[in-house]
Amino acid sequence: MSEPKTKDALIEKLWARMSERGEFPMLSNALRTTISAMKSDDYDFTALVQVVLSDFTLTQKVIRLANSAMYMAFGGNITTVSRALMVLGMEAVGHLVLGLKLVDHFHQARSEVQQIDAKLELNRSMLAGCIARKLTESGDVRKGEQAVVCTLMSQLGKLLCLFYLENEWQQVHERAELEGCSADEMCSEILGVSFEELGQAAAKRWGLPAVIRAGMKPFDSLEDDDAISDEVRWLRAVTSFSTEVSTLMTAADDDPQAQEDQIQQAALKYSDVLNVDPEMLLGIADSLAEENISKHYMKEIDGLRAQAAEVKIQDAERHIRDGLGDLRSLPSENLLAQVLTMASETVLASLHFSRTIVFVRDPRNGTFTARMGFGPNMGPLLPQLHFDEAFAPDVFHLAIANTVGIFIESAHDPKFRSHIPAWFRRALPDAQAFVLLPVKTDTGAVALLYGDWDDVAVVRKILPHEMSALNELARELGRFFKSANVNVMELL
Repeated sequence: MSEPKTKDALIEKLWARMSERGEFPMLSNALRTTISAMKSDDYDFTALVQVVLSDFTLTQKVIRLANSAMYMAFGGNITTVSRALMVLGMEAVGHLVLGLKLVDHFHQARSEVQQIDAKLELNRSMLAGCIARKLTESGDVRKGEQAVVCTLMSQLGKLLCLFYLENEWQQVHERAELEGCSADEMCSEILGVSFEELGQAAAKRWGLPAVIRAGMKPFDSLEDDDAISDEVRWLRAVTSFSTEVSTLMTAADDDPQAQEDQIQQAALKYSDVLNVDPEMLLGIADSLAEENISKHYMKEIDGLRAQAAEVKIQDAERHIRDGLGDLRSLPSENLLAQVLTMASETVLASLHFSRTIVFVRDPRNGTFTARMGFGPNMGPLLPQLHFDEAFAPDVFHLAIANTVGIFIESAHDPKFRSHIPAWFRRALPDAQAFVLLPVKTDTGAVALLYGDWDDVAVVRKILPHEMSALNELARELGRFFKSANVNVMELL
């Protein structure tokens, strides 16, 4: 199937899914009424008042904004939406409505979908909106609300995929973890359409203003200045800066200095186009970290991340035992390469490892050689991974002498350095923690399953019941080697 057909089919599936759940018409009607009320010179004052009045939270927000210090010169003590619209202007209120309706829609949907990933992304988007609002609060309200809407809408494609195309998102997410890249990078390859294209398709379908659709796109410093207006270029810069800083502020990273350095790089990158001093941009990020609303989103993200980690721990043993059940259902004469692939994939997915590698003993030369694996850059990596079966005082030889697996929780701990072989440190310098699972027959170790995490932020202990399940998996593999006997290397 060609890419355009794939793209069209996925987008049509999205519209159908939204319609099936009964949420899309409600959202699109609110957006359509708002956009219609704002169009050109044909402002429909009454229609916009009705949209605002239909939502208590929105009504309070509009009236509160009209009574803010910026508008005190207009008389203050504004109590009606009609008067607030006269003070704020149709466009400013219209953009406020668009942003809040979008956010409210996804908040409603998330209670049904119950996806931790979706809640995380929504909170990151909301934090990015806070950054955009903080960045633009001293300027023109209309432009400021435009920038906030663009920032929120820039994540629209990802949110739509998360909430309505759960299976597709799972494919993208799992492959991204496997390849060690972001979901954004993997989306086009897996689905044939990027998150940005999904968002643009929805924005066009809803009839969002052209300036909003243009401002949703990522900022490109190399883009020809004549190709876009200064307004759109500025909107894209606000959107991209706010989104990048939100992502950095909520990253699962234990190195605050590295985080600060990256935010500083973002400030330098966007300073000129935003016409804001880099130090002021840094100040915005610092002040947001102390504001209640921003702290709320970051606290919720931390809680969701902890919840996700707990879910992964609970699911790990079940996933391993499911894989073990699959192996037990196979005859001993099953193709060895297929069996090892299944086992390797089970270990990788169950513990969300960065890599898994299978070392197999070659009886012809008495070595253990990496024969297959999952993870990034496996092709050039595998030939570097082999060790002699003759004893040496390191963890790999300890593992093949053991009847159960061993877990190295800190591969860079100086206390263990002398037990980590030099070939391993050269080939896998980024391995932070790893497990070694010996596969044995009556004659001794015939293979070794390896799995690691290459990011210190995701390293965790392998719990006793998980290790027990892993050991059962490795023991089950011995059955297939007994059947393969001396032809092991030929079968791989």
